[in-house]
Parts: sequence; structure tokens; C-alpha cells
Amino acid sequence: MKLVLATSNKGKVKEIKALCKDFEVIPYSELMEEFEIIEDGSSFKENALIKARAVFKALNSDDVIVMADDSGISVNVLDGKPGIYSARHAGKDATDKDNLYKLIQDIKDKNVTSSPAYYTAAIAIVTKNSQYCVHGWMYGTAISEAIGDGGFGYDPMFIPLGYDKTLGELDDEVKKSLSHRAKALGLAKIVLQTL
Repeated sequence: MKLVLATSNKGKVKEIKALCKDFEVIPYSELMEEFEIIEDGSSFKENALIKARAVFKALNSDDVIVMADDSGISVNVLDGKPGIYSARHAGKDATDKDNLYKLIQDIKDKNVTSSPAYYTAAIAIVTKNSQYCVHGWMYGTAISEAIGDGGFGYDPMFIPLGYDKTLGELDDEVKKSLSHRAKALGLAKIVLQTL
């Protein structure tokens, strides 16, 4: 089954390919020129569906399943920010590193060194006849420094609940077992098997 991802984020593509080995996973950028998708929803679910619908429509084929992920980190001391703005927390063209260090500075600006935080992943699946969205969460602590060089995004500053190392330090297999995206993908795979 061909599963087209509505992302070109290399970290997400790698993670989804590793977790969906039963499917042929292709980023949409391998099938067409990338285009801007305006994510103007007010939730992870709305933005994931916006992306999946846009790529499904652009592919103009009834024989594909499009999957889109919208995910981010919410930090309690920052009233849940950056949330749905995680990918552009440091500005529209920010890199993962820019976003990481901006969030670290935001936490420091609150005169704390850590805060409870959680990741959310919403995964939308769009086909010719149906639309679905599932969620996964990972809880833990956001810290005001980057430790470790594994993973991507905010991983070096996030310590999952029950651990004493950041996602940037933890082995990929451990991370996969905890990941918000892995949890959402587990549910998405159940949906895919019913299509």
C-alpha cells in the first residue's frame, strides 16, 4: 500500500518510515514539487487535516492514502506555548536549532530551569472516501539547556517521564517506544488496516 506523507521534514519521514515498515512510505516531495500549505487551524488536529487534504487534492489521484502529522511541544510555565507554533517558534524561516534555543531562552526568562511539558502528535489520514485523525502524547520535563545530539527538534531539551536523560541522549529504540508520534502512528496503523 502506498502511503504518501504530507511532509518533507527529514526527521519526521525517517521516524514514520521506521514505524510503518508494512507500507511503502513516500514523502509527497518525491512525487511533485513542494508547495506551501497554510496551516491556519487552531489545533494540531485541524492543521494535520489541512495538510493531508491539500496534498491529497494536489496529487489528483484516488489511489493514494495521504498521511499528515502536526506535532509540537507545550510547556506549562509558558502557558502551553509554543504548541501549534512549535515549528516556527523562532520565526517563519527558523531552523530546528533556532526554535530549540528560543524555547530554552523562554524558559530561562521565567527564572526557572525546568517545567512540566508534553508533546502532542496529531496524525491525519485522507483517502478518496474518508478522513481520520488520531493523537498521541508524551509527557515529561522541558529543561533550560540542550543535552545530547540525537533526535531532532526539541529532543535535546526534553526529558520523558520516568527517565533522567533527554530524548537527545536516549537510544532511538527507547525513544520510539515513548514517542508521541509512535503512539499516534500505532493508532494510525489500526485505521490504515481498515481501509
